[in-house]
Parts: sequence; structure tokens; C-alpha cells
Amino acid sequence: MKQQKERVIIVTAKTRLQQLKKKFNTIAQTKFYLKNMGGDFEELEEEHLNLNRSVEKAQRELRSIAKSKIITKEYLPNYIFSDQDIVVVIGQDGLVANTAKYATDIPIIGVNPEPSRYDGILLPFQINEVNHIVEKALQGNIQTKSVTMAEANLNNGQRLLAFNDLFIGPQTHRSARYNLTFKNKTESQSSSGIIVSTGAGSTGWLSSLINMANGISNAFAPKTRPTSFSKIKKSSFSISENEPHIQSQRLEWDTDKLMFIVREPFLSRTSKIGITVGTISNKEKLSIESMMSEGGVIFSDGIENDFLSFNSGTIAHIGIAKERAELVIK
Repeated sequence: MKQQKERVIIVTAKTRLQQLKKKFNTIAQTKFYLKNMGGDFEELEEEHLNLNRSVEKAQRELRSIAKSKIITKEYLPNYIFSDQDIVVVIGQDGLVANTAKYATDIPIIGVNPEPSRYDGILLPFQINEVNHIVEKALQGNIQTKSVTMAEANLNNGQRLLAFNDLFIGPQTHRSARYNLTFKNKTESQSSSGIIVSTGAGSTGWLSSLINMANGISNAFAPKTRPTSFSKIKKSSFSISENEPHIQSQRLEWDTDKLMFIVREPFLSRTSKIGITVGTISNKEKLSIESMMSEGGVIFSDGIENDFLSFNSGTIAHIGIAKERAELVIK
């Protein structure tokens, strides 16, 4: 018998208009600024009103079947979710990813407040379906899709989860210095950081890095490949569809592995480039020891202001988290 859920937590985020209003104090001043800068105030206003209407409609209709509470994105890191909660995320796809790091192993219902505006890959439900799907969740009559998450464990006891990806590197555009250990091999590196991707994130930042690598490879690869160096008459570099390229790594969301790529590794007398890509599993983890006196960070899912400091003396162990995100599906 399914245990009864106690409450529905509605997660939303401040709109772009709300963020600008905070900066300029009033709507009138915000409108004046946007008009002067050539921005579209009406679009931001429409987005704001549609999201607010969606959240109000969901809360109003849920009153008849469950207690509900609204929290906004900035309070997620400090909010303690219960395993008796049902989480309803109303906003963009990224908000589902941000929520999943804190609402682990409990059902998350992604709701698209404006299908004409948002892709909704993580938002299978529309606002008029909220009451019905929550009622099914209260009865334990839902299907969920389990999503593997990544974790960074520091030697000082701190920990960070990632739904899509982890970034380990410099807070600014300086180079990161660190010792990287993978498969019992350690080397000192200097790079612009390391990306660790989950299956859910494999079509995001990871795919962008692969696209970049393919573009560079195609641009600098010989147009025709001779069978021996003696046949080379002139260096010729061009982009060709026939050139070999790295296949896009589209991982299943419940995969038992992560992928990492070192961004822009620099070869010098003191920094190596022997380990630039790899697959992390339950048996093969990645360890990174910071050699940065300051400015080293680890953040997840693009949320730069929710980070762990990663400076000299700090060691990060990157692996698969025991927690999973549970996304409700149709």
C-alpha cells in the first residue's frame, strides 16, 4: 500500500521582469530603462503575467485535494524536503534540474506554464493537468523516470550534487591549476576547468564541447589523407563533411556512468595533457586536488552563485550520487 503524501511544494522562480524591478526599484523605471535600451518590455510583462497566473491557478485548484506551499528558486538550497512531499515545478526546464538536486528520491512534476515559449523537455505537463496528476500522485498511481546524478565530495566534508553537470575550475577567466587522478594515473594540469556530465546533461554542455572539438578537428585536418607522408605536397586545411569526427555522446538518463572533459588543457613543462576525457563509473572515480591559492570553485547546473570553494589543499572526489532524481512522466 502506498504511503499518503502530506503536502505539495510548488517551486517557481522570479521572472526576468521581477529581477529587473529589483534592480531599478519600480516597474516604471524598469520600463523606461528597457525602452531606452531597445528592449521589449511587453514581452517581459507577458512572461511575468503568464507565470504568475499559472502558479495562482495551480495553488487555487490544489486546495481541494492537498495542502500546498510555494517556494522560489533562491530558497532551494536551504529548504528541507520531506519524502512525503510531492514537488510541482512551474517554470523553465532548468528549474527542474535545479530543484532535483535538493528534492532527491521524491516525485517531481514538471509543468510548462507557456508551451509556446519553453521547449519543455523536463516539463511534460501543462497547467490544466496539475490537479489531475497531483491527485494520481497522492494515490501512488504515477510513473517516474529515474535520473542519475553526479556528486562532488570534498575532503573538508562538503558535498554538491548535479542533475546535468559539474564545473570544477576557476571562478574567473584565469587558468585552473590542479592535480588530476584517474585510473591510478596522476598528472598536473592547467586548463580552463573540467566538465563532468550526467546522462541528462549529455546533450547540453558536454555536446557543446564535442561540437567545438569537431569544428577544430575539421578546420585543421588535411582535406585528403595520403597513405604516406612522402605523398604530402602541400598542407591544406578545410572543413569537410567527410572528415572523421567525435560521435555525440547521448547517454541515457538512468545510465550508471558520467563523462568528463578537460577544457582547453595547456601543455607546458609543468602541466600535462595525457588525461583529457574519460568515463566515471562506480568503480572508476575522478579525484582532483586544487593547486589554486584563490578563486577555485565547483558549481553545478550553471548556478555559479551556489558553489563550493576549491582552493589549495582541497581534494574533490567526483562520482555517481546514491540519490536519484525522480521525474514524473505521462
